[in-house]
Amino acid sequence: MRKWLLLACAALFVFPVVTKAVNQDSLWMYTHYTKKEVYIPMRDGVKLFTSIYLPKDQSEKHPILMTRTPYSCAPYGEANFRPLYKNHYKQYLKEGYIMVVQDVRGTWMSEGKFVNVRPFNPNKKGKNDIDEASDTYDTIDWLVKNLAGNNGSVGIFGISYPGFYSTMGALSGHPALKAVSPQAPVTDWFIGDDFHHNGAFMLTDAFSFYTVFDHPHPKPTTVGPKGIEYYTRDNYKYYLETGALPNFSKIIGDSVTFWHEMYAHPNYDDYWKARNVRNFLKNVKPVMLEVGGVFDAEDCFGAWNTYKTIESESPNTNNRIVMGPWYHGQWASNDGTHLGNVRFGSNTSEYYANNIEIPFFNYYLKGKGQAPDIAEATIFFTGKNEWKRLPQWPPADMKAQPVYLQPDGKLAFSQPTATNSFSEYISDPAKPVPYTEDIHFNRTISYMTDDQRFASRRPDVVAFESEVLDKDITLAGPVIADIIASTTGTDADFVVKLVDVFPNDFKYEEDAASEHRRVPSSTYPMGGYQMLVRGEIMRGKFRNSFEKPEAFVPGQPTPVKFTLPDVAHTFQKGHRIMIQIQSSWFPLADRNPQQFMDIYKATDKDFKKADIKIYHDATHASKVLLPIAQ
Repeated sequence: MRKWLLLACAALFVFPVVTKAVNQDSLWMYTHYTKKEVYIPMRDGVKLFTSIYLPKDQSEKHPILMTRTPYSCAPYGEANFRPLYKNHYKQYLKEGYIMVVQDVRGTWMSEGKFVNVRPFNPNKKGKNDIDEASDTYDTIDWLVKNLAGNNGSVGIFGISYPGFYSTMGALSGHPALKAVSPQAPVTDWFIGDDFHHNGAFMLTDAFSFYTVFDHPHPKPTTVGPKGIEYYTRDNYKYYLETGALPNFSKIIGDSVTFWHEMYAHPNYDDYWKARNVRNFLKNVKPVMLEVGGVFDAEDCFGAWNTYKTIESESPNTNNRIVMGPWYHGQWASNDGTHLGNVRFGSNTSEYYANNIEIPFFNYYLKGKGQAPDIAEATIFFTGKNEWKRLPQWPPADMKAQPVYLQPDGKLAFSQPTATNSFSEYISDPAKPVPYTEDIHFNRTISYMTDDQRFASRRPDVVAFESEVLDKDITLAGPVIADIIASTTGTDADFVVKLVDVFPNDFKYEEDAASEHRRVPSSTYPMGGYQMLVRGEIMRGKFRNSFEKPEAFVPGQPTPVKFTLPDVAHTFQKGHRIMIQIQSSWFPLADRNPQQFMDIYKATDKDFKKADIKIYHDATHASKVLLPIAQ
């Protein structure tokens, strides 16, 4: 499936189009609901297309639950229903919610001009001062005044880009808005979400997305843009042979404004800061529930950091977070039992829906039952595969403890004592390190837990491994890489990966049972599995400032320190901890020419090999700070 279809159909609260009842649940929806399509006027006169699903039962008043999306509120036509019955959203139908889906300004059937991650305007004065918060306000105001049988309480939720619109909605200030759940919300597209991580351009996601998104249309339409034709289904081959970033820009063309704006703002300037949602999360009024996946390949950063910012900048807000072991949007699927080869021991998505999300909205929008027993932080810890209900995040007993890189590929909690000790590799942009070992077309959703044995066997990846653990070690919070490195070039990327090395005889219980019964097994060999727990990239020139990049002095040992997204994982007794370091992660991230320059303007001739050294001696002690829960 193309990236945009994955985003629009599977993960972002946009459901496949159906036009007739196909099973008992869909028949129930058609029998008990009617659909209205309306244009809701905004304060500046622009009208936004909105699909409204209304319960026929008028024996009680109903709450409104809304999603605002740039991915279409299809299917269009009042006889054509969105399949809200496909997963746990059907519970909202059974509860009699008025379900609302709106095409945001300038997309699909809505009027106006679309602006990517439109900046919040805290100083709106006249009717032409609009933003996504004001559009949300105007929509809510129309709904509560014009929909018969509503109870005056509104909630908003959405995943990823609709998560961004949920956060913006929380800033609308409308008194009817009671509860908001930004889920994997786009939060900062330069530091940690989707299209940049620590300044490194996340090429695959950006290119596959914008070849089919944000193409201008002169008038409202139900027809989406066509994508490009790829000459190969080999993702790695296509991106490598296409070459430098200006070549991708030629393929995109001139019509996608945001693509060219990204190229025009290579550093963290005012353009990006205006699009950093965290700068505006003050005095948040609704009850908030941030939701995300620890293994979300796109917006893992957003949920953690939206929650943390509201905690610090809006301390009086009723604010909670849920993080499960999920890919992007997996909590809204019917299956949260595994991701890739790693299994979680239960259906975590079902637990979330029944114990957290549905009780949350039922109480705050319907006043149903007692206040839901939702902890401040409900976090699933992989490794031990258990939910933990915590009074704060990170936990109060968490302490950042350094684990040090050692000579001979060792990893230990004691400082190295060697002199002039380093590990060395050649980083060749012509042969970048792939992010996964398989051949595929779309960026995978499971690489966040993939086996890293393929990488540790490469000469351009250095790996450091602990002794076998004699006790469990639980990590709960952000991981901080603090390495000393040098390069023969003037810029370099550094990818740091935290890996759980399973025992050589490891088997999941069900696999062991199959072997005992001599049943043929097609499961992946998990003995010695190197599970990626967390990986992140840092564009080296931003090591001291995202606003003012700095060149490396060739050959000079240089600190490179950066924060990886939070983890919630137990390294079990008998396992090992591994740290891997490399200087490319392709084609997830674009290649660094390894010269200090504006990479968006680099040519194919600008890419150079570099000799990278990672130091681990008494004078230059590279380390990773692990958030160990005591």
